[in-house]
Amino acid sequence: MSTQKPTFRVMKNGYDRFAVDDAIDQYALQVEQLQKKIELYQQQLVETTRALDDLKQRYQQILATDASRKEQADNIARLSLREANEIISTAQNNADEIVKEAVSTARLILVDLSKLYSQAGDVKSDMRKQLETMLSSLDDFRIPKMPDMRWLEDAEEKLR
Repeated sequence: MSTQKPTFRVMKNGYDRFAVDDAIDQYALQVEQLQKKIELYQQQLVETTRALDDLKQRYQQILATDASRKEQADNIARLSLREANEIISTAQNNADEIVKEAVSTARLILVDLSKLYSQAGDVKSDMRKQLETMLSSLDDFRIPKMPDMRWLEDAEEKLR
């Protein structure tokens, strides 16, 4: 299909009728092919426009879903942070209570130890007094003199 301007032979009453008819047929064929291409392009344009509209709709849905998910994630993060803070607060309160109980128990133990120490001192002084009394009693204790063992030997010899 050439885009050159056709030239016709000049004849007696005008141009060569067969050459003109051939050129017109070629132009008609060309016009028909171009119209088919236009129809095809228009159909492709409609399909492409429809696909574009579908993609736009899907894009809007994705945006809406994404926004919803971001909102849900923010809510979850906020709730998690609140719950974590509550757990930390509870743990701190529990730890404070445990420390208070431990200090109270330690105080009671120290009071008991102080009493025991005092009692141990009293027992020690009592024991010391008793030991001193015992020592003095032992010092005062007089062992009788042992009899002369020779008389026993003499008596044994006589019995034999």
